[in-house]
Amino acid sequence: MIEALSGCARAGASGPLAAAWIKSLDRESAAEVPASLVWTGPAVTGLHSRSTMQVCRELVRSASESILISTCAYFDGPEGFKTLAARMDEPSRLRVTLLLNIERERFNTTSTENLLSKFADRFWNRGWPGKARPTVYYDPGSPEPGGPQGVLHAKAVICDNERLLVTSANLTQAAMNRNIEAGILLRDRTIAQTASIHFNGLIDRRLLRRIPDG
Repeated sequence: MIEALSGCARAGASGPLAAAWIKSLDRESAAEVPASLVWTGPAVTGLHSRSTMQVCRELVRSASESILISTCAYFDGPEGFKTLAARMDEPSRLRVTLLLNIERERFNTTSTENLLSKFADRFWNRGWPGKARPTVYYDPGSPEPGGPQGVLHAKAVICDNERLLVTSANLTQAAMNRNIEAGILLRDRTIAQTASIHFNGLIDRRLLRRIPDG
């Protein structure tokens, strides 16, 4: 950094111009690194970090073929899915897969079929803001009576099978803006494809199942 500033000074570049040039180099360098940390919460002075919200939006906006998002919880669907739904409503071939957890509240004795039907109705009519629809899957063990047999707890975003975000953050306003959350963005086709194959393998084996169309 000091060497770069000295070079700018020798070339006669003004302070603001030099700062802008160095920032552009920093952005270019960050775009090329194979892995970068992603955070929600207070920034630490002197350390470069990118926000979870920023990275998620960039992945959604830059995707050209496919996006897979896995989250344990989502609230305020119209706001949380707004950017994704807008991309799907564009004239494109973007394929979107969502993996969502269906939670059975304690002491809720309704049948699994009724619980699934209510979840699907709520998601399609109040949670999803777009006209084009994603393909949505859930873990069938989670809503079973007597307590969940398993919970879909993974939080990840796979973009075009080339980039993979693994994060502690759910798809909620708190996780994107207020909590202390940590994640890592990998720009590695092999790892991203492996993650995609794993999730799709669970779907193929019906360990993840599609929610009703509503």
